[in-house]
Amino acid sequence: MKRIKGVNLGNWLVLEKWMNPIMFSGTECEDETWLCRTLPHDVKVDRYSHHRGTYITERDFACIASKGLNTIRIPVPYFIFGDVEPFVGCVDYLDKAFDWAEKYGLQILIDLHTAPGSQNGFDNGGICGVCKWCQNPEAVEFVLTVLERLAQRFGTREGLWGIEILNEPVSEEAWKFADIPNRYPAVDKEEAKGSGPVPSNFLRAFYVEAYRRMRKYLPEDKVVVFHDGFRLREWKDFMREEEFVNVVLDTHLYLMVAEAKGCANNLDAYIDFIENNFAKDIAEMQEYFPVIVGEWCVFNNAEGLKEMNPDERKSLYQKLANAQLLAWEKGQGWFYWSYKLLLDTVNVSKLEGWDSWDMGKSIDQGWLPDKY
Repeated sequence: MKRIKGVNLGNWLVLEKWMNPIMFSGTECEDETWLCRTLPHDVKVDRYSHHRGTYITERDFACIASKGLNTIRIPVPYFIFGDVEPFVGCVDYLDKAFDWAEKYGLQILIDLHTAPGSQNGFDNGGICGVCKWCQNPEAVEFVLTVLERLAQRFGTREGLWGIEILNEPVSEEAWKFADIPNRYPAVDKEEAKGSGPVPSNFLRAFYVEAYRRMRKYLPEDKVVVFHDGFRLREWKDFMREEEFVNVVLDTHLYLMVAEAKGCANNLDAYIDFIENNFAKDIAEMQEYFPVIVGEWCVFNNAEGLKEMNPDERKSLYQKLANAQLLAWEKGQGWFYWSYKLLLDTVNVSKLEGWDSWDMGKSIDQGWLPDKY
């Protein structure tokens, strides 16, 4: 299996307000579900058409290839096929992505990033504060049919590396730790009533069923990726049977997670945490599955970051990037989050350092290597 050096196309086909607030202008919406419920139909269609047609273009695929990257993770919504009201489908843009990827020698990991009723309650799960997908058999079945259709449509494309079953289904620990109901308050409290984490037993059964449904259309050289659901070390006894081939485990590792787990906000502490937690966990799980870090970046909250001069900041970010890239070598590869964002991080002081979420800007600043 090839080593992955990749980047996410976040905020293209799945919106995240913080990455491009202009899509939400004129509304008080914080997530894509309420944006689509709120905007008049014609305004919504025009706004989505402009965003999707300009945010990512063929030129971006050429740029990604020129950096020596080999794979692109593309988050897609459950309404990708345009059959869920009031949302606007986008499968034609994924078609274009495959044409561009194949033209420039890249491959794509299709990442099903949202589910009806949400699998995590995050804004990037489509609707804030709601997490009821796994409680609704019809919603679960719908997700399985979307995965089947994605596998059927793209399974034999040269540009397909694989399909990720579902992004970040939230564990009980992460649900409590992130304080999701308060951090991502729901607009409709009645709609959110009964929300909670995705149980491990359910998730295991769902992943197995999804694998079997997709593998009917996916050749064995295409990978099936499953996310750890914020429970990385729970999967050692999973999918060990002979029928499961070319399965990859995805984990998302951010320095914010290290901070939340008690890591001090300074360079030495970050690097120690990377080496003694991230790297060791990946190495341990790599014995069971090829492991990819599907999302990471160099964003951090180091003490004194705002007071650092450009050279000091550059040194900090370079050392953090190098430490993480070295840790990811323990697994099968990585995807940076994200390729780009449209956010004024220069004039809004409270967002100091947020350029580090943007791979292009981070390369321009010298924080990341310009070639891989």
